[in-house]
Amino acid sequence: MTKIVIIGGGYAGFYTAFKLEKLLRRGEAEVVVIDPLPYMTYQPFLPEVAAGSIEARHAIVPLRRHLPKTRVITGRVTGVDHTAKKVTITPEGPADFTLDYDHLVITAGAVSKTFPIPGVADIAIGMKTIEEAISVRDRLIDNLHIAADMPPGPARDRLLTVVVVGGGFAGIEAFAELRSLVSGMLKEFPTISMDDTHFHLIEAMDRIMPEVSLKSSLWVIKNLEQREAHIHLNTQLQSALEGRLELSNGMVLETDIVVWTAGVKAHSMLGGTGIPLDDRERICAQADLRVTDGDSVLEGMWTAGDVARVPDLSGGGVGGYCVPNAQHAVRQGKILSKNLAAVLRGEDTKDYRHKNAGAVAGLGVGYGVFQSGNIAVVGFLGWVIHRVYHGFAIPTWERKARVFTNWLVHLFWGRDFSSVRRVQRPRAFFEEFATRPATAKTVAKKVAAKPREKAIAS
Repeated sequence: MTKIVIIGGGYAGFYTAFKLEKLLRRGEAEVVVIDPLPYMTYQPFLPEVAAGSIEARHAIVPLRRHLPKTRVITGRVTGVDHTAKKVTITPEGPADFTLDYDHLVITAGAVSKTFPIPGVADIAIGMKTIEEAISVRDRLIDNLHIAADMPPGPARDRLLTVVVVGGGFAGIEAFAELRSLVSGMLKEFPTISMDDTHFHLIEAMDRIMPEVSLKSSLWVIKNLEQREAHIHLNTQLQSALEGRLELSNGMVLETDIVVWTAGVKAHSMLGGTGIPLDDRERICAQADLRVTDGDSVLEGMWTAGDVARVPDLSGGGVGGYCVPNAQHAVRQGKILSKNLAAVLRGEDTKDYRHKNAGAVAGLGVGYGVFQSGNIAVVGFLGWVIHRVYHGFAIPTWERKARVFTNWLVHLFWGRDFSSVRRVQRPRAFFEEFATRPATAKTVAKKVAAKPREKAIAS
């Protein structure tokens, strides 16, 4: 049986396997998905997870549950030999092993792109994974609990300061949702006022959200300023050592919450595998999503999503190529699955062509922005469009139902502001009170103490 191996279970990888399950006939091919995580993360929901609007588990799609006809391997691909058509897999527990394939689909996705700014690697956190979103939410909530009992001063200000670096969609949504989270929580903290909290976003360019019109981006800035969330344009982060942030505009901010959203880059797991990459470490592909090496096509190797350099035939791409976003990843995965099925049946492949359908962003409860061509909608209606679009865009009806149920429950009882940050050290409480075997040193102390106890008693 033909074996199709998919590296990466994100948008592109998941949708490739999801559609192949529907397209392939019984016994026509075996599909294998390899990913270090057993779930796909619906990344547009990460800001709402951080803000407590969506339960974290409902923003992920378990691979085994929703790909029942696909073999799912939890591990990392650490080697590719396309000549022998084998991949090397490194799981967390057992030893490495190899897997044969007939067709290899590389959809490894992207990771946060950082710069060698002092302190960033030590204190900052991204907003690319569900774990990061949970950690930011829990830390911010815990900070409010601690600050509520502290006197005014630098230590309290540090706890109540949030800094986001990067003014693209991911950064603005995270920034606005975290502002919304704190604003919603203040009613539970009478000792903390809005003026006590400090929100700052740092953007090196002269505008935010390039995916929307300038007018819409200016509305977003004005709206956030009214909510006491400040955006610093044409400003760079110069140092973040020990949480002391030095900005190019002369400002100095102290915080222990720095969210980094200043760009992404293709996943670097392919280095040294011999797979042709461009100068930005993206896999070179032609329009039907087959991998190319110069002018030649590597038969049996395909790619899609953020890790791929795919020509944008609609003419709207940057430099002639598709930008790394969820729209392209999802639609490329669907076309890729059709092309794989076509090749198996001796049919012609189709080129990927998709015109940007627009952009939508949530800016906290009751605020949003939608842009499609010259049509722009901001405010409450933009927020409704954002929720409707993404509520139906997350794959499978089971996940859609869970997300909409979250929102319905919050409509009546509000968001859940509970923090479970200590789950990151689940044994701490047990260890604190656990009785341990006596050592020779402790026995000697007890023996030496007995004569003194008798003397005191007499």
